[in-house]
Amino acid sequence: MSGDHTHQHGPTGQHGHGHLVSFDPTESEPDHHAAPPAQGRALRIGIGGPVGSGKTALVAALARSLGERVRLAVVTNDIYTTEDADFLRRNAVLPPERVEAVQTGCCPHTAIRDDITANLDAIDTLEERFASRDGQGLELVLVESGGDNLTAVFSRGLVDAQIFVVDVAGGDKVPRKGGPGVTTADLLVINKTDLAPLVGADMDVMTGDARRIRGELPVITQSLVEDPSAGEVGAWVLDRLATRVAA
Repeated sequence: MSGDHTHQHGPTGQHGHGHLVSFDPTESEPDHHAAPPAQGRALRIGIGGPVGSGKTALVAALARSLGERVRLAVVTNDIYTTEDADFLRRNAVLPPERVEAVQTGCCPHTAIRDDITANLDAIDTLEERFASRDGQGLELVLVESGGDNLTAVFSRGLVDAQIFVVDVAGGDKVPRKGGPGVTTADLLVINKTDLAPLVGADMDVMTGDARRIRGELPVITQSLVEDPSAGEVGAWVLDRLATRVAA
């Protein structure tokens, strides 16, 4: 047998034997929840990625930079603790009542994709709290997943758009490993670019692989050391919000 082959069972990228591999996330990661109507509720954006990639730091940066412009709140997911919610409250990135914690008690992807009830309840709690308080309600809810692997994606029944965060400390090979988190998220963030020289990561390789694998889906590289406000990601979030309002 000669020529290139397309397999239907692996992540998008280069197979170990040099063959192109395609991946349909609906085959191995079925989403059992229908997207709810958008009217009358806040825009929901999920933020996922591996452990230590900088998800909580990104949420904190967005809360600081957008908190005075947008009526927003945050839901955090941890397996056994409320550590991420406590971090956000302790660092006063938002008033404490704007942060709700979900303790999943299971693999993080279960609570953001398979059984999304606890996260929906947390969002409902926030929406009802602020609708009754000021009559305006929330415009934006950020849902931070617990740290998981490259297959972890949010159900469209839970969020309207999703950001997937990887970091250079994992090596410049991470994007070409693929997986639905990298290949299908509405935005891929390559985080901690200031560490690239220290860990030997080639940013040209990393961003090139990410853009090749993702096609037209956007990729943002960032360092929160160099840009504590996460300006590009914040602009992307505001654009999604503006598009939602216009629709």
